[in-house]
Amino acid sequence: MFDAARIGYAGSARLRPIELAPWVLALLVYFLAPNYLPLGAYVVIIILFALSLDLILGYGGIVTLGHAAYFGFGAYAAGVFAIRVSGDPLLGLVVAAVAAGLLGFATGAVILRTHGLALLMLTLAIASIVFEIANKWTDVTGGADGLHSVPIQPVLGLFRFDMFGKTAFLYCLIVLAVGWWLVRTIVHSPFGVSLAGTRENDVRMHAIGAPVYWRRLWAYTISATLAGVAGGLLTQTTQFVGLSVLGFERSGELLVMLVLGGVRRIYGAFVGPLVFIVAQDYLAKQSPEYWTLGIGVLLIFIVRFARGGLLGLADRARAKLWGKKG
Repeated sequence: MFDAARIGYAGSARLRPIELAPWVLALLVYFLAPNYLPLGAYVVIIILFALSLDLILGYGGIVTLGHAAYFGFGAYAAGVFAIRVSGDPLLGLVVAAVAAGLLGFATGAVILRTHGLALLMLTLAIASIVFEIANKWTDVTGGADGLHSVPIQPVLGLFRFDMFGKTAFLYCLIVLAVGWWLVRTIVHSPFGVSLAGTRENDVRMHAIGAPVYWRRLWAYTISATLAGVAGGLLTQTTQFVGLSVLGFERSGELLVMLVLGGVRRIYGAFVGPLVFIVAQDYLAKQSPEYWTLGIGVLLIFIVRFARGGLLGLADRARAKLWGKKG
């Protein structure tokens, strides 16, 4: 029998007060730092993207270096839909979610039959194929030039996207809240327990009759869907989509962000992107040529002294503090 605590299952979906902290912080940013709302909207989008990766990497143990394929596919789906059919943002998000979800299901059905290095290489291959399709299919995707001036209508016909980012920030925050609730519900459900069990010991899960392959495939599909929604949000808030959304760098940076915050923590997907993007923005202003050096030093520190990411480091510091008080 599996130890629920060991496989990362909290045993209760009851919301703790500390879990409200990210949302309170987001509202404080909205009211107290209006000049940073465009950057804030981008951070929120990447948090949703990281959350989608944590579902399969942290809880499912599915290692991938091609998660940007679904992010970019959703971004292009939203852009093409807005240009050729309708600029309604909510419909565009649905299209992005369905498109990325279908791609995730189709590709996951193939790659999840493999393990280890073969699986890793297949995720890279799929990302490369999607990238080349977007690059060559210029009539639809715009090729290397991308899709510019994507027409996005006001949300619900009332709230127009503007250069100040107020609508974009709140819109992205609401979508993130829905994605967070979905992932949190999955993690605390029997499905989440069995998914974590497949990560720990898939042979034993097979032995007790659990459908390991289908658990992983559905988790992979949900993850791809959330990544597609994040990509759709990026297109809608910037009114542009280019090949960079499908690049390997996007997948690599996302993995770094998740490790930075803490894998298999849910809120590691909140902390990692926030710290990484803010650090990147600050270091790029200080030294446009060598800002990556600062990021590298930060990652070395995390790998050397904070194996569980920044949240793991915070947990150990809190445990030591409480131990001294006790």
